[in-house]
Amino acid sequence: MRNETLEKTSQDKIEQMKRRVEELEVALQNCEMRIEFIEAKVDNYLQTLAVQADILSVKYELESDRGQELASLLRKVKALSVRAKPYM
Repeated sequence: MRNETLEKTSQDKIEQMKRRVEELEVALQNCEMRIEFIEAKVDNYLQTLAVQADILSVKYELESDRGQELASLLRKVKALSVRAKPYM
């Protein structure tokens, strides 16, 4: 009788653990999907930023020393966005 009770308790715990593993797998899949979505958004932002930086650098490059300084900074922003892409 005692063995049967222990076996039943063990089976209940195993089933409980299986359900918990399934819950965790679903949560993991949800997190992975959210990460992919965020990565896609960041990639899009980086592309937009690079294009805007390029346009502004061309625009300000022809102007004053300050404009040339700004153009240089914008080129650096573009370079950083390109370097960040492999990490996405």
